[in-house]
Amino acid sequence: MTMSSNLLTKKDLKGVFLRSLTLEASWNYERQQNLAYSYAMNKVLAKLYPAGEERKRALQRHMVFFNCSPPLATFIMGINTAMEEKNAEDPDNFDPDSINNVKAALMGPLSGIGDSFFWGTLRILATGLGTSFALQGNILGPILFLLVYNVPAFAIRWFGLFKGYDLGVDMLKNAESTGFIAKFSYGASILGLMVIGGMTSSMVTVNLAGSIGQGNEAQTWNSIVNGILPNMLPLGCVMLIYWLLKKKVSTVVILIGIFVLSIVMSYFGILKV
Repeated sequence: MTMSSNLLTKKDLKGVFLRSLTLEASWNYERQQNLAYSYAMNKVLAKLYPAGEERKRALQRHMVFFNCSPPLATFIMGINTAMEEKNAEDPDNFDPDSINNVKAALMGPLSGIGDSFFWGTLRILATGLGTSFALQGNILGPILFLLVYNVPAFAIRWFGLFKGYDLGVDMLKNAESTGFIAKFSYGASILGLMVIGGMTSSMVTVNLAGSIGQGNEAQTWNSIVNGILPNMLPLGCVMLIYWLLKKKVSTVVILIGIFVLSIVMSYFGILKV
């Protein structure tokens, strides 16, 4: 690993690694892993930004929504650390918004890879191996399960952090001359909007109750609305919530409002499960 300057040391990155182990400890429904991510970066940010106001802005920068498969999340932390270091060295020529743009662009693809490998493959193999021993009353059962799963997971966490930092250093060396950061930020914004659009259609469901017509000729209100514009109702709900967030309405208030409104409209037969 090569350090990009004298600001940070390997010891600082080791501190990020240890703190990254808390990534799921403060998971919340509003921004998911953001608290632990900010906690993992805290020591590095304190060293890079001695001034209180600069450190405050940096911590707020990392309090945005974040959710990624934990073994691969350190790769993003490594890149963000290198970017924060560059920002601290040359704040006049570095766009801090690019730090979160990179984070938003990488957490989705890395989550897909991490969840598929660690949860969908490695965990199953570790469970099968451990269970075969445990059924025979062998103490190696739980031990093998923990080793088979955790050794690769911790190794990838460790190397991912340092590789991410190295990649960030190499990437930033030519950023000014090539305009890479600006292009990457623009592409990340487009990708983020595409992901949000896909999540809207696949994860937000609004089902209208009732139908029009009789017998085989009957058509549900859902089919009529979707015939005009597929997923129009989920899109409308997402845009309404976005508008409320822009108006600084609390997320908790919005969630409670969704629960209450859904129950009331279901009771009066407007919506159905």
